[in-house]
Amino acid sequence: MKTRTALVTGAAQGLGQEFAVALAGRGYRVAGLDLEPQPQTAARVRDYVELVGDAGDPGTVEKGLQRIIDECGALHVVVNNAGVYPAKPFEETTLEDWRRVMRVNLEAPFLVTRAALPYLRAAGWGRIVNIASAAVLTAPPTMVPYVASKMGLIGFTRSLAAAVASYGITVNAIAPSMVRTATAERTVGADGGFEQVRSGQAVERTQEPADLVSTLLYVVDEGSDFLTGQTLNVSGGSAYL
Repeated sequence: MKTRTALVTGAAQGLGQEFAVALAGRGYRVAGLDLEPQPQTAARVRDYVELVGDAGDPGTVEKGLQRIIDECGALHVVVNNAGVYPAKPFEETTLEDWRRVMRVNLEAPFLVTRAALPYLRAAGWGRIVNIASAAVLTAPPTMVPYVASKMGLIGFTRSLAAAVASYGITVNAIAPSMVRTATAERTVGADGGFEQVRSGQAVERTQEPADLVSTLLYVVDEGSDFLTGQTLNVSGGSAYL
């Protein structure tokens, strides 16, 4: 494979960091966009392009993509991984809570993808991967905005796949279970969230970031041209699915 370039949002830690490392291992030049600096990711990825900023801000996204093109020459893969998942009873969910989740989980992938599309078209080949969630089917009652945002992301995936197929670009989503990351530990770990999710899976262990790597590499593979508009459910065989 000739050297190609991938952008991963939310690359500072957890799943995004593992994705960045895996893509670099497959021969990609990797750029990461995150609100936080990414020294740990940069230490694991050679020639890493570190972009610090908000994926939900159009100006930040456009400047970041221009820097990728300036340093790498092209862009071929976009992984919309950044997301938030606060847990709160629906009755206590404010409009501000709702808008924040939608902005990060649904609006940011739209902005990043829209800004990246001209570069993918220019490359003549592309892969867009959206990180959804198996929660759209298990529907935890304390995560209504999150479930709604991820269901919207799946709809975005399906429709966009049809819109860009003629350019040689595929669009797919990966729907994991609850992945053990630092953010998840802070958000739901102390309340027994991992145990609750694990009890509904056929695979009786908590999902780790490394469990999603093979699926990502399959989706972005050159041989996956006929796979588009799909949501790959990688959730340990949840009993609800």
